[in-house]
Amino acid sequence: MSRIPIVGGNWKCNPAKLAEANALLEAWKAKPFDKEKVEVVIAPTALHLGSVKKTLEGLGMQAAAQNVGKNDMGAFTGEWTATHLTDMEVAWTLIGHSERRSKYGETDDETAVKVEKCQAAGLKVIFCIGEQLEEREAGKTDEVNKRQLAAVLAKITNWDLIVLAYEPVWAIGTGKVATPDQAEETQAAIRAYIKEAVSEEVANK
Repeated sequence: MSRIPIVGGNWKCNPAKLAEANALLEAWKAKPFDKEKVEVVIAPTALHLGSVKKTLEGLGMQAAAQNVGKNDMGAFTGEWTATHLTDMEVAWTLIGHSERRSKYGETDDETAVKVEKCQAAGLKVIFCIGEQLEEREAGKTDEVNKRQLAAVLAKITNWDLIVLAYEPVWAIGTGKVATPDQAEETQAAIRAYIKEAVSEEVANK
């Protein structure tokens, strides 16, 4: 089955200034790509999202939020909702990034609520899964990935709005290297689980 590759860039808490973001975007103008053959999604900081989104659209790229709140409108200081993002015409958001899980204590149940909110709002989600070094060394790679996925499966009614992103968290800042073969092996296990838990059609997307 032919798939259009998706290239995602998460800027995390960088750069410090909008001018620096604009300089980076300006450099990309000299590097065109075939929009029919690859989909590019960039997640800038929340404060730069609106401005960067406009420039990305001119480059044939799309903008994503790095996070989304688990609540609806209300007294939730510092949060933003899936509704806010769709109102801004931001098509994508990340959910479940390893840093949200490890540094901010985001649980599997919380990621499930966020996915449910995004499904209701028609927002596309890059859903991140992956194991820590100690989990990999304990042979728990598949167990962790299945657990993180199982939490959200019941919340997904439209798989066209979901992209699964495997993060080899164990190879980030540890001195370990994730080889292409290791990534493909884990990807195959994820597809096998989706086939069993959902359907072969979804697993082959």
